[in-house]
Amino acid sequence: MEPKGGMEVAKSESKTKRKGTIAEKILDGETGEIVEREVDYIMVNDITGVPAFEVLEALEDDQEQVEQAGKLDKVVVVQDHYVPNKDIASAEQAKALRNYARRYRIKNYYEVGRGGICHQVMIEEGFVAPGRLIIGADSHTCSYGALGALSTGVGSTEAGAAMATGRLWFKVPATQKFVIEGRLRDYVMGKDIILHIIGDIGVSGSLYKAQEFYGTTITHLSLSDRITIANMAVEAGAKAGIIPPDEKVFQYLRGRVRGDYRAVYADEGVEYEEVFEYDASEIPPTVAKPFSPANTVPASELDVPVDQAYLGSCTNGRIEDLRIAARILRGRKVHPDVRLIVVPASERVLRRAIEEGLVGIFMDAGAFICGATCGACLGGYMGVLAKGERCVSTTNRNFIGRMGHKDSEVYLANPAVVAASAVTGRITDPMELEGF
Repeated sequence: MEPKGGMEVAKSESKTKRKGTIAEKILDGETGEIVEREVDYIMVNDITGVPAFEVLEALEDDQEQVEQAGKLDKVVVVQDHYVPNKDIASAEQAKALRNYARRYRIKNYYEVGRGGICHQVMIEEGFVAPGRLIIGADSHTCSYGALGALSTGVGSTEAGAAMATGRLWFKVPATQKFVIEGRLRDYVMGKDIILHIIGDIGVSGSLYKAQEFYGTTITHLSLSDRITIANMAVEAGAKAGIIPPDEKVFQYLRGRVRGDYRAVYADEGVEYEEVFEYDASEIPPTVAKPFSPANTVPASELDVPVDQAYLGSCTNGRIEDLRIAARILRGRKVHPDVRLIVVPASERVLRRAIEEGLVGIFMDAGAFICGATCGACLGGYMGVLAKGERCVSTTNRNFIGRMGHKDSEVYLANPAVVAASAVTGRITDPMELEGF
């Protein structure tokens, strides 16, 4: 399938001629080969950006020369992890990043209140498109594979080097193929698909490999659910998670995408390192118990009391996620022993949620709502757990101490499960609420 629309033209012939998987074709190399390639964008945030710019300072021979070379036009800077700043240390860090953005005249700079969580911003603002090669100094940069890009997380050192040169080296990953066919059950979402897969193959099941996703189930998923799947590819150790782009992607990008692009697809008959097949009807609302995303079980098999329910993050903070949670919460109240925290993934999502009346539903239910931030996901603030507390969360990791005290527990679930659990006070399959 070829993309439609004036913006969708080939970037280079080399990316369309080589036979292979999507990763091999975008990187223009064979599995296992070390290649050096031009990157399309480099993303940093308030955690990783300052050390990246420090590397740039150390590498540059002439600041003016670097700026004139146009390399920094590829840099996207987003304040999102500790914003609004929670203490003096985070304020100083944000100020340092802000100063670097001004010094280097970064055009693609997103301040608190004008952007959101970095991965949502990258997609919403049109930096992500099929066939692009994008790096970000954040492990969940793999999210952009939902639109057919090859995107991967790197360290601040690599990000700084790419800022200076516009290029970076890569080892071309082997690729696994995941095929999901059939119709999903009620209240089963992209989060359940990827948790089911991680539960099957383990947290090292895709170590330094690319994942490609196919099947009628994937085709019918919303772009939001596809982003969730690509986002959590890294939780199985993957270098990238990629979904071949289709008309849903092209439609989303019309009037939004920056620059030209061309979709890249795997060649017919290409051999994958492994192929996994799943029946969508057998995937239930799924929960990952502490302390691993692979420690999965059907939500219906749990009866675990929770102290906190968290709806948000780069994994599940989009408008579609808020809609299904609001549908469950409408006319209901959050359990008196539970605090429900709702954090939209971007300012655009928050505005849309206000316009659609979702924020009012959350407030009527007794939830706390705030602007976009990553704070609680990494145990930074805005939802930190105390000793012994349990949280059912739409985030992506549930390691020891991930959202707070080392003796707290995080259960990963989809937005419907989180909303239902907030109402009952225990981890709940949403189908149980039909007669609640």
